[in-house]
Formats: sequence, structure tokens, C-alpha cells
Amino acid sequence: MTSQFFTYNKQKVIQALRYHFISRREIKIMIILVNVFAIITAGLFFFKKILPLPFLVSSVLWFVLMITFWYLLPNMVYKKAATFRDRLKATLTNDEFRIENERGSRSWPWSDFSTWIESPYFFHLYFNSRSFFIVPKDAFTDDDVHEARKLFREKIASS
Repeated sequence: MTSQFFTYNKQKVIQALRYHFISRREIKIMIILVNVFAIITAGLFFFKKILPLPFLVSSVLWFVLMITFWYLLPNMVYKKAATFRDRLKATLTNDEFRIENERGSRSWPWSDFSTWIESPYFFHLYFNSRSFFIVPKDAFTDDDVHEARKLFREKIASS
């Protein structure tokens, strides 16, 4: 199955990158710990058991984390990756995943992918926990989206 040529929509890519960062296990754990710390310090501050400084530190830490994972990291990755500015075409066969643009093409056997997930606008095809490729669902017709999902289930482990 072959997609039509597609370009990436910046806002949708930023959302997909947020989804990627927030879904990482280590980031989830860090966010939970910071939230627990913030709640505990808020309670202790309310009951006058601690000075305002720990409460202020936990609040600032929470804001910094949210700004980093929600705005800074996705925008940095988007600006750094030239792929998001290309006009691409994806081809899915029983043997491989192929991506091409005007300058050339690259293909990977399905065994190169460790897992895949689906977000509202993209399929995230992971090579490892940090390296992945996103394919917009918009690139396929409605029937082809279902076929792509079926092929991903057959060829790649789902997380």
C-alpha cells in the first residue's frame, strides 16, 4: 500500500511529539514524583509545617517540567529535524516500510522496528525507545488507514 505524497502539519507534529515525550515511562515517573512533592509541600505549607521556600521550589519545578515537556522539547525536535519540512511518500509492503522524497528513498525491514503506537493523527514507528518515525494518518485513505493499522499489528509488536 502506498500513501499519497504528504507534508507534516507543524501543530499536529508538535502534538505527536508531546505525546511521545509524555508517554515515556521515565518522564511519567518524574512527573508523578514532582506532582507528589508539590502536593505534599502544599499541604505542609497550608498547615504551617514548612516555610514558603519548599512550596515555591516545588511549584517552580512543576512549571519548569511542564514548560519543558509541553513546549521546549517538541519545538526543539521539530526545528532540528529536516524530515518535517520534506514532502514524503510512504510505502508499506509485507516485507518493508519505505519512505521517499524528491531526493531519494530509504526502506527498513519490519524487523528493524521494535514497537509502534497510534496517536490521534499519527502512527509512531519506533526503532528503539528514543528513535522513531511518525507517519500521518492523513497520508492514507480511510480504508488504507485500517490496512496500515492491520499491517503494523502483524509486523511490529504493539506497546
